[in-house]
Amino acid sequence: MFTSIEQVNQFFRDRKNYGIKPGLDRMYQLLESQNNPQDKIKAIHIAGTNGKGSTLTYIKEAFIQNNYTVGVFTSPSLTGITGHMYINEMPIGAESFLTYLNRLLPTIERLDTKEMYPTEFEIITVIAFMYFAESVDIALIECGMGGREDATNCISPILSIITNIAMDHAYFLGDTIEKIAYHKAGIIKDQIPTVVGKVDNASLEIIVKEATSKNSTIYQYSQEYKASEIMIQQNSQSFQWEYNDFSLPITINMKGRHQIENASTALMAIHQLIDAGFSLDWVKVQKAFQLAKLEGRFERLMEQPSIIVDGAHNPAGMDAFLQTVQSEYGDREKILIFAGFRDKELKQMILEAIPYFQTVFLTTFDSPRAEEADELGRQIQANNVKINSNWKELVEKVVLSDKESNSAYFFAGSLHFIGLIRSFINSAKGDKLSRYM
Repeated sequence: MFTSIEQVNQFFRDRKNYGIKPGLDRMYQLLESQNNPQDKIKAIHIAGTNGKGSTLTYIKEAFIQNNYTVGVFTSPSLTGITGHMYINEMPIGAESFLTYLNRLLPTIERLDTKEMYPTEFEIITVIAFMYFAESVDIALIECGMGGREDATNCISPILSIITNIAMDHAYFLGDTIEKIAYHKAGIIKDQIPTVVGKVDNASLEIIVKEATSKNSTIYQYSQEYKASEIMIQQNSQSFQWEYNDFSLPITINMKGRHQIENASTALMAIHQLIDAGFSLDWVKVQKAFQLAKLEGRFERLMEQPSIIVDGAHNPAGMDAFLQTVQSEYGDREKILIFAGFRDKELKQMILEAIPYFQTVFLTTFDSPRAEEADELGRQIQANNVKINSNWKELVEKVVLSDKESNSAYFFAGSLHFIGLIRSFINSAKGDKLSRYM
């Protein structure tokens, strides 16, 4: 029995040895032991290579502004084990997490004796379903990886969303766009509508095939719905959202052209949910989209010096990040500090980023999956690339040594790395950084 979050963190650290194991057999046994809480939730299921978190955030804010109680399950967490699941803006409390985990523990131990070993992500997902089943009007469930064999794919959603498809997690999902699309399309359910963001033709063909076999109606970006009259201002973006004869002016404050696509996808989802019986006022939806923000996605942590963090952890995410960097900071000296997981296309991402920055620092962080800075540096031959394995030292130099310059500093890569940076810098504000060194 667990009595503290510290014990839970050690428990999950130990379970990392079991790795990532796609498949749903363990999930169904865990859920069955808790009387299938996933069946008691009105859920929206969101898959996609990038854009899941932003699309989810727009929808969440729209429901909150309309006085609904909203459950959110997302990964990875930037704020520790309890940061995977929220109700409205509040993460699950430590005591509640312990209660649900202790309730689940006998089943975990039984599966361990059968050498089935539920993974950390599977256990957290089940706890989220248990938590939401007791207390929310609607739950927004983000896939962890892929879709078809993802732990979250035990739900029967009222709506499925596929934001986009690009190369990522090739070791688990396959080494072609078509194979990855097959996994994402696995969240499509019988006679449940599917909203699709901006996808390539090869992926769309696979999605349409899956949807046809499931009698699922597809609503695709630039076909059934679109964004027009796009205007990009210094601190906001506005556009006209169009679906059939319905048109709505929208302003968002999230940075990057890709956020217009994410917001448009979220609006199509909201339109479908209104048709399904949810009471959502469009004026409140407009306000929600303007208020929406997402931690770790082109997020400015400091003004002087300018420090921006972004979880650009795959080539498509890096491309969107770089477009926003150029748009927002084109005339500034720019420094990139990057670290990521070794199972990602890190070399490709760094080579793509190099021309946009005067200096690129390669670093690393404490994780068995993190690539060593020296190893990544050996793969990159460029005069503006430097190596420093101590990310805290780099942060100290940025925060303490360059407060008067016009340089802009960007931390990018793994969301795990971004979470560490956010926590460190937010704690260090006010020249208190020395106590962390």
